[in-house]
Amino acid sequence: MEHQDTRSAEALRFQVLGPVQAWRGGVPLALGSPQQQAVLVALLLSEGRPVTTDDLVDGIWGDRTPPQAVAALRTYVSRLRSVLEPNRAARKPSEVLVSMTDGYALRIPADALDSTVFEQRVAEASAARTEGGLRPAHDTLVAALDLWRGRPLPGVPGPYAETQRGRLAERQLAVAEERCALALEIGLHADVVAELNSLSSAYPLRERLRELLMLALYRSGRQAESLGVYADTRKLLIDELGVEPGGGLSAMHARILAGDPDLLAPSAAPPKAAEEPAPFVPPAQLPADVSDFSGRGKMVNELRDVLRAGSGQAVVVTSLAGIGGVGKTTLAVHVAHSLRPDFPDGQLYVDLRGAGASPADPAVVLGDFLHALGSSDAPDSLEQRAALYRSLLADKRMLILLDNARDAGQLRPLIPGVSGNAVMVTSRSRLAELPGAHLVDIEELTPDEALALFSAIVGAERVGAEPEAALQVVTSCGFLPLAVRIAAARLASRPRWSVSDLARRLADQRNRLQELQLGNLAVETTLGLGYAQLRPDEARAFRLLALVDSPDLPLSAVTALLGVPEPEAEELAEALVEANMLECFTPGRYRYHDLLRLYAQRQNAKLGDEEQQQAALLRLLDLLDATMQNALRVIEPDDLYIEPLHRADSPGRPFPDNDDARDWLRTEMSVLLSAVEAAANAPLPVLRPALDILLCLVSVIEEPILAPRIRTMLRAAAASPAARQDPLALACVHSALGQIHRVGGELADAESELSRSLELQSTDRPILRLITANALAIVLIMAGRPAEALSRYEQAREVVSHLDAPVSEARLLGNMARSYVGLDRHAEAEESARAAVAAARASGNVPCLADTLYQLGVVLRAAGSPGEAALHLREAYELYRQHRHPIWEGYSLARLAACLLADGQFAAAAEAGEESLSIAREIEAAYCQGMANAALGEALLELGQPSRGLACLREALAVFTRLGVPEAQPVQDLIASRHTEPSPPPIAP
Repeated sequence: MEHQDTRSAEALRFQVLGPVQAWRGGVPLALGSPQQQAVLVALLLSEGRPVTTDDLVDGIWGDRTPPQAVAALRTYVSRLRSVLEPNRAARKPSEVLVSMTDGYALRIPADALDSTVFEQRVAEASAARTEGGLRPAHDTLVAALDLWRGRPLPGVPGPYAETQRGRLAERQLAVAEERCALALEIGLHADVVAELNSLSSAYPLRERLRELLMLALYRSGRQAESLGVYADTRKLLIDELGVEPGGGLSAMHARILAGDPDLLAPSAAPPKAAEEPAPFVPPAQLPADVSDFSGRGKMVNELRDVLRAGSGQAVVVTSLAGIGGVGKTTLAVHVAHSLRPDFPDGQLYVDLRGAGASPADPAVVLGDFLHALGSSDAPDSLEQRAALYRSLLADKRMLILLDNARDAGQLRPLIPGVSGNAVMVTSRSRLAELPGAHLVDIEELTPDEALALFSAIVGAERVGAEPEAALQVVTSCGFLPLAVRIAAARLASRPRWSVSDLARRLADQRNRLQELQLGNLAVETTLGLGYAQLRPDEARAFRLLALVDSPDLPLSAVTALLGVPEPEAEELAEALVEANMLECFTPGRYRYHDLLRLYAQRQNAKLGDEEQQQAALLRLLDLLDATMQNALRVIEPDDLYIEPLHRADSPGRPFPDNDDARDWLRTEMSVLLSAVEAAANAPLPVLRPALDILLCLVSVIEEPILAPRIRTMLRAAAASPAARQDPLALACVHSALGQIHRVGGELADAESELSRSLELQSTDRPILRLITANALAIVLIMAGRPAEALSRYEQAREVVSHLDAPVSEARLLGNMARSYVGLDRHAEAEESARAAVAAARASGNVPCLADTLYQLGVVLRAAGSPGEAALHLREAYELYRQHRHPIWEGYSLARLAACLLADGQFAAAAEAGEESLSIAREIEAAYCQGMANAALGEALLELGQPSRGLACLREALAVFTRLGVPEAQPVQDLIASRHTEPSPPPIAP
């Protein structure tokens, strides 16, 4: 349709839908410089409204306004007037470019500007369509689009022109899209394929264009190409935005797959009698079920039962919640397919895109649903569409799958009104506010389910050849279905890789998320969608809580890390739980899924805010340090502890008794160790409280099972730049390392570290010197060097003599007695040991009394009084047991077994040895295992069980030889005396 200009030959006409141009009577006008054209564009597109001088200046120059901008603007206006009104008399006011108060306006007829004519024609087309005139509406839109002459406003400078370029281009695209949709409605599908191809290539992320192209191709008999458009679009959306296609595109894909007859072109639709209503075709919009669905058997059955059991007037609504990648959609689709016979009126499906940046609009979703339900005209408002939707479903039995919901507000309009229908929702949030919903939390697969899924993709033979490596792979995947699928697909596509190769690649936590991606699938992208939904304070909490790599965190630790009051910390943590970014299986304790923790740690690294992260870690260490000191004062009252390197600001948690303190230690051990590990390379202010915690742990926890991890942390601290700059901190580290080596039976390393600590120590830390010298003396006793040990004990006694520390002095007397035994000075040994027990009883300190009774028992056994020794060792054992000190329970029982042997009570000795060995094995205490095996083996020989007795003795010999302690020789002699065959050589240390 050609637009006819009815004005006079001298009439002005302007173009902005392309290069800026103007004509008078058909003669082109010279519009001057680009800046002058920018002034004209601003006035033209204001459509007669005044534009202020300031707005014109800002629109032309923006932030780069020249000093004489207003003067330049006036010059441009004057020149434009001369061009637009060349015959205007001098001093006569302009009738076209009019001066207003502090600004200008352009007075031209509405049809003089092509953009105004364009909008008029679009409005005419809309009116024609409303009246049912699809062909006139289409032709009018064609005429509107014919006004365009290329990219709008090329070469026009300034922020205003840039904004208008975008606006006009978007408007052109929207009208072109609408024109194509009208063409499809009147059967011109073949005519628009080329245009839709061109537009889709230019705007690849515009889903509506792709949807129209699919329909045009399908109606043109090109079904494979139509489905190919969907596949290409889905890949592009996932690659570029990390989102699945929206509801309209997904629905078109499903309808094409189902051969929906409503998709036929108007000219190809089967004729129907005017009086007959169109038959209802049940929609079948479910995505395809996966062929390798594995596990979830109990949950599948539960969901089926719930969805089938609609009762009363309520619609059955089931909400599946879980972290991204846990398999919510896969499970829901699988269940929905299995229920198709139960819902004969069909299944509706939509991806609500709740995890993305642009969630689906419920009004748009309802429009698609109404179309699928046979309604040709959807009302305008959301409320009207929801009412019609409920009406159409009132007498039907349908299953509606609402996938990837953002919140309850997005869902409410999509819930049918009466029973008979069932709704299944998936979401990353629990949606507890959805009335009457049956909430189901979807957790990770079990190890067996994860292995089954992995095997289904990789192949049972390949997995069966390396079962341990396969378990390592699915464990590294956190048993998350998406991660398992990606890992399995990577392995399946690489026939030269072994399962072990993949397991090794995934073992590196730093690169695990990079490894868990294949093509357009990536665990990190999926997890990032949930992270992007968090509020800023929630995102900060999500990151900071991952600073400590502990299996879980108590609320007190959460509060410290976040640096907010406890109620606020709990609210933030619970918000993360609701968003399935944290888990809470026990009230007041929170944990990450392993892959979510890695994702949070990567966000910390990307953010790079070390100051904030170190402040959070310091708050936690401060709390743990203070609480650890409180625990020590209850577990070992009146004892001396190494002077702290850090003065805690937190009061810490108080403890009423020993049991409460030890329960806290057992429960929070992983938090304590993880917090210290996080501080290994931190600056000195953060490292110091971490070292205090380690020193406390070393003094109170002697279970060797913890020794390797603590030793690793201490070595890392010793190598850190911060500790190397602080001799005192380094002295503490070497002292703790020496004590840890002693607990593990590594006597040479223990002696070296403790000696190094003494060299570094200053005189203003007497307790550190006392504890280090005492520990070194114990090592020397174990190594069979009593004279050197006695010298160290005397050094320690000199220190303690200047302190008011009766408990420490009592312990030192007991320890010194062991040196006298090694030197065959039995009278002095017994005197020192009895004095130690007396001092301990007088102090009322139960742990100290247990220690001194133990030492007295050892001394009396060596002095030839096994009966009395046994009495003291039994009392020591009972006190250790009451005080929950398992390693010393084991030592006491081993020593008691030796006393009972010497007293001829072989059965009782075997019983004590068995119990000691059980404790030692449980806590992996090597030296105690050696002692228990030695006593048990000898008792069994005396009880007539030579085979088992010799086995125990050989095990004791192996332990003592490996540790390099003098107890090896008497055990080897006993084996030789009771066995005629050659004894095996001692195991090298």
